[in-house]
Amino acid sequence: MLDVWLLPPPESPRDVPGHELDAVERRRAESFLQPADRRMYLAAHVGLRRVLALYTGIAPARLVIAGELHKGDGGRHGRPRVLRVPGAPQFSLSHSHGLALAAVAHARVGADVQRIPSDSTVEACLPALHPDEREELLAVPAHARAAVFGRLWTRKEAYLKGLGTGLNRAPSLDYLGDGEPSGRPAGWLVGNLPLCEGHVGAVALRGSGNWQVAMRAVPAAYLYAADARSAVRGIGGIEPGFRTVLRDRSAAPREE
Repeated sequence: MLDVWLLPPPESPRDVPGHELDAVERRRAESFLQPADRRMYLAAHVGLRRVLALYTGIAPARLVIAGELHKGDGGRHGRPRVLRVPGAPQFSLSHSHGLALAAVAHARVGADVQRIPSDSTVEACLPALHPDEREELLAVPAHARAAVFGRLWTRKEAYLKGLGTGLNRAPSLDYLGDGEPSGRPAGWLVGNLPLCEGHVGAVALRGSGNWQVAMRAVPAAYLYAADARSAVRGIGGIEPGFRTVLRDRSAAPREE
């Protein structure tokens, strides 16, 4: 099962309980120049910690979250993980322009959400695509190209987050288009999510076969609640608002 949690954006100027974050997260929050961006970052990361507390049984503020890679400088880099908790689920967090989501699974996972880009952004990013992706995109009518590109780009970023490289790996190296499913990276399931108008999102999961996906929306009350324990209990009672399937397209038959 892959769980996708839609995390609420900040609804007021007051901050969420930022004391639940660690020093690295708080410094990152303070680095944002725009107050709205800082509040969105805080909301996404507090929401993530409260969701992860549900799976681990550990209070949000006590979770140790850091990158999985050591680089010899005393820090940790790369794809974030919950440390010091045997059997902790893997996760990926993404937020963009008022919408955040966290994907949680007991397998390597990546997630991405973006606002549908402008035509100029699509034009600027075309050279970065895999040649086959670029060919497919240019075949799409101009009026629909931005939405199709957004779906493609979120699939690509979700996959790169799942790998742990992010955009340090050239986006042109991997095919995530729709034209030839068997050409996508082996051993990964990658697909788009149904989101609100104006945003596109995707998840990537290391595995095979079809995976059930349960999507839940976290109410803002559980984000601003001062009592983290009751907020986590409330989150645990949320029923899926939408279910879908992340399909294994590697074995999809080719159309003649």
